[in-house]
Amino acid sequence: MSQETTVNTEGLKFKRRNTKDGSTPFDLFQYDLRTSVIKKPDGSIVFEMRNVEVPQGWSQVATDILAQKYFRKAGVPLEDGSLGSETSAKQVVHRLANCWRQWGEKHGYFASSTDAQVFYEELVYSMLDQQCAPNSPQWFNTGLYSSYAITGKPQGHYFVDPDTEKLMKSTSAYERPQPHACFILSVDDDLVNEGGIMDLWVREARIFKYGSGVGTNFSRIRGAGEKLSGGGTSSGLMSFLKIGDRAAGAIKSGGTTRRAAKMVCLDLDHPEAMEFITWKQKEEQKVAALIEQGYSNDYEGEAYATVSGQNSNNSIRINNKFFDKLQNNEDWEFTARSTGEVMNTKPATEIWDTIGKAAWSCADPGVQYDDTINEWHTCPEGGRINASNPCSEYMFLDNTACNLASLNLRKFFNEDTRGFDVESFEYASRLWTAVLEISVLMAQFPSKDVAQLSYDYRTLGLGYANLGSMLMASGIAYDSKEATAICGAITAILTGTAYATSAEMAAVKGPFRM
Repeated sequence: MSQETTVNTEGLKFKRRNTKDGSTPFDLFQYDLRTSVIKKPDGSIVFEMRNVEVPQGWSQVATDILAQKYFRKAGVPLEDGSLGSETSAKQVVHRLANCWRQWGEKHGYFASSTDAQVFYEELVYSMLDQQCAPNSPQWFNTGLYSSYAITGKPQGHYFVDPDTEKLMKSTSAYERPQPHACFILSVDDDLVNEGGIMDLWVREARIFKYGSGVGTNFSRIRGAGEKLSGGGTSSGLMSFLKIGDRAAGAIKSGGTTRRAAKMVCLDLDHPEAMEFITWKQKEEQKVAALIEQGYSNDYEGEAYATVSGQNSNNSIRINNKFFDKLQNNEDWEFTARSTGEVMNTKPATEIWDTIGKAAWSCADPGVQYDDTINEWHTCPEGGRINASNPCSEYMFLDNTACNLASLNLRKFFNEDTRGFDVESFEYASRLWTAVLEISVLMAQFPSKDVAQLSYDYRTLGLGYANLGSMLMASGIAYDSKEATAICGAITAILTGTAYATSAEMAAVKGPFRM
């Protein structure tokens, strides 16, 4: 924020919609005590927790996810003075909402303490009623320090101090949590230095450890046979991807059994693009052979554990030039990363058929249309878009992160009248846009570059879930013009409300730096 920026120091105001003055939002729900159990395919119990307190309207699946994944299992103060586990949805939503409230209040986001309290109570209601949910890292990490004084030893994270705007190194794991789900990291064609290949595995580990996912474009890495500065030739990209795959597979998010989420992107002109395209297809063939010889077909079993490529989604980046060659039945060139010379050529039709066959066989690689993505770029002056997060809903600059929340459309839909409560949806959209912005303020990040760029660009991801369910309940075909119109209208309301809220916050805090 520049010195010349004029800001409104009054802060954001919040009116009640679902809660009432003088009563707690927790009392607006009835609760059940349930048991959560997870079993292996052979029936043996892996996890069991009794007396899990959740609102009566929650499904058993929601109960299991909360108990098995999101409850903090250690360090929580208990009534007898000892430390143990969270056992209630009330505890979890309080630590999240209270943490967002504290950071927002500390840094002047609210017009008054009353507005901060309304913000907190409406968020509690929103989560208990399942109107909206933040991404998993929020459930894992947010509020552990503010509610339970859990610090954890530092893991090499960084943040930008909003008071001084200086880049700082974190001194603990949870005083500033890692609430972002989606990261995009860059990697240099360097083995051990900062920003290079082995350093990438360390940065990824910080991301996976706290329940987040990451995507990277590996096209800078030299292909097999390219010359090295010290003499000899490179072992090639695929050898490094297999190392990264194993490293990701060894890390379980937040100590749970949730796998690492990882996206590997590669430009189609890379010398090892064909090997990359068929990587998973060939590995799946090995799995089939092992299963045929009697190994278990369980995804967690030895057959899958033996092969590589099981811990990432893979995407090939294709530009418009390739489709011109495909249309004209011409050859495609694979070029060296170090010199730009052509190392190999193949007919574009053969490459396209190989991509299609591999995707049909094992669902990878996905296709990312590089030129189209960058034509839609909202901040092109900051650089080009090279990669996405693992699920591809976040496409932005290298070394940035995005935190997410999803609104549950069924909670704004009246099944009797088949009407949609636009005002409540707008209210929730504004409320959660503020949550996501505050989450940028309070976050720590796995490297200096990610901390700085995420602070500068303040990328947020607000979306919705259960559109298909709502359409089915309405008797509307999913693939119809009416469904498309409804989707467009809801998306427009969400986007417009988020943009309006962003303008509100800019009036209070000043516009984002970039």
